[in-house]
Amino acid sequence: MRISQAQLVLQFFENNPNRDIETPEIVDWVTSEYLRITGKPFRDPDRQVRSLYSQGKLIKIRNGCYRYEPGYAAKSVPEEDFTAAQKAEILNLGGYRCAMCGLTESDGVELHVDHIVPKSKGGRATIKNGQVLCSQHNNLKKNYGQTETCKRMYRVLYEQAVELNDEKMLEFLNDVMEVYDRHGINSHIDWRPINQRERSMK
Repeated sequence: MRISQAQLVLQFFENNPNRDIETPEIVDWVTSEYLRITGKPFRDPDRQVRSLYSQGKLIKIRNGCYRYEPGYAAKSVPEEDFTAAQKAEILNLGGYRCAMCGLTESDGVELHVDHIVPKSKGGRATIKNGQVLCSQHNNLKKNYGQTETCKRMYRVLYEQAVELNDEKMLEFLNDVMEVYDRHGINSHIDWRPINQRERSMK
């Protein structure tokens, strides 16, 4: 049986549709399967995964995590970058501040113009789909996604509010986190204090 490395990687995804898959799981399977079939080592499986993504056959969930949806390639659109004029307008509309932390270049941070809906998920290069982020929060968003990044930030604020016994902030954050929970958004992030978690498990 003759099979190319690209075909084998695609076969793995076709056998695991509609599932977010981390790169190590992909690499483990394709390297062992390629060795079994051909008797040769699979030199760079990561590159083949990235190649399938660049061809529009995979959806990039975050760095190192991809998803295959049958029929996705047929409806995928070319990725669009912001023009220089669009970047200038988005920066101006955003007040030259990071939308998450409010820092500016005068605070020593580097500002990026970011797609709110990522290019990898069909986000278009429009003013409405643009926002200003500092480099730190842009990287966080790439790794976790917008709503997950925000929830992680709220969890840190919650822990600080508990330490400071800031009842007004705790009331606000409880309301925010309950909205996440009610809609099932990023439910894998447990924001509740340890004593609340223990009570919910009884």
